[in-house]
Amino acid sequence: MYEDIINLPHHVSATRPQMPIIERAAQFSPFAALTGYSAAIEETGRLTSRKVELDDDVKATLDIKRAYLIEMIDEQPRISVTYFIPDNRKSGGEYVTVTGNLKYISEYERIIQLTDGMKIPIDDIVDIESEIFKECLDWISTYI
Repeated sequence: MYEDIINLPHHVSATRPQMPIIERAAQFSPFAALTGYSAAIEETGRLTSRKVELDDDVKATLDIKRAYLIEMIDEQPRISVTYFIPDNRKSGGEYVTVTGNLKYISEYERIIQLTDGMKIPIDDIVDIESEIFKECLDWISTYI
């Protein structure tokens, strides 16, 4: 069937350079037919938490703590705030705790700002901790 060409010499172009062997091998390497599939599987497996709906007692305690922090804002107290960050790609999100010195509380904008510039949405806060609360239990107990 190929008797007429089987013994012919291998053609070498006079005008084009030969491709290096490493590049020739790359032509036959496997390719990812399902581009992005592994990323999609990884994203599906990534866990998120649901946002917890706070009961009235927790909301009242947070309001009292926030009111006390407003009173003490000039001291820029060190606080730890736990809040919910919604996930941009799927339902749910995660709870994170940040620690820093308080700079500003805006009831109008509904944010707490730390001295490092971080802004935390008040409506996503689930807890605020600070040494300043332990020092001034009398002030807080008058509001509970």
